[in-house]
Amino acid sequence: MSRLEVKKTYKLYINGAFPRSESGRIYEVTDAKGTFIANPALASRKDLRDAVVAARAAQIGWAKATAYNRGQILYRIAEMLEGRADQIANEISATSGVTPKKAHEQLMAAIDRWVWYAGWSDKLAAAFGSTNPVAGPYYNFTIPEAQGVIAVAPKDEFLAFIDSIAPVITSGNSVIALVPGASAVPAMTFAEVLATSDLPHGVINILTGSHDELAPWAASHMDIDGMDISGIDKKKRTALKEAGAENLKRIHHFDDAQTPNRIYAFMEAKTVWHPIGV
Repeated sequence: MSRLEVKKTYKLYINGAFPRSESGRIYEVTDAKGTFIANPALASRKDLRDAVVAARAAQIGWAKATAYNRGQILYRIAEMLEGRADQIANEISATSGVTPKKAHEQLMAAIDRWVWYAGWSDKLAAAFGSTNPVAGPYYNFTIPEAQGVIAVAPKDEFLAFIDSIAPVITSGNSVIALVPGASAVPAMTFAEVLATSDLPHGVINILTGSHDELAPWAASHMDIDGMDISGIDKKKRTALKEAGAENLKRIHHFDDAQTPNRIYAFMEAKTVWHPIGV
């Protein structure tokens, strides 16, 4: 018996839920031959504000979780992502035009990258902290801490999307991912994985749409503490840094995908003095 295929409705991912864009706007994603694939939501400035509120509320609890607990939650996400490997690889292949084999390799690399960053969660204090020599009867410690709410703007590729969010949340930050173009399709399937994982709602928020529209708003938003603009055109980066200067926003771009520097870039150093013998 013939039947109508049930088409997937693509929305945003904010605070663990899948709301429609406040604007009601969408954009079209097609394959290399021009065949229609999906209509992801085109996020608006109001959607960004909602995501910031959710990210700020979630960040404190996520940062207070033990490093071991954060690592275990991230490992579990990798397990769940592997369970949907065929579906996501098919979406990567259809939307990017690469062969199914290449798409599967990219997804496996994304999972491996996620696990690699998860493994850093309980090693950050040893790698980036220190006991400092001081002239006096004190202990002096430098302790790395999460910065807060970070917006990321990766290039239009699923692996780049993973590379942007994994290092940010490993240290206890919350993140707002501005996902452009066709990579919105596998990114929203990844959001379905997050929604059923142990990750607290609001730690990762995903807005699909246009970098040209969303990134300037993120750069000027006073409650976003940092940005990764690796996916932004080089000619447009200076304007974003100027927009983020008012609240001393840390704005970085990275040439290396897999490096602990992507974690440390969005951390702060807290120095503690404690009298000896007290």
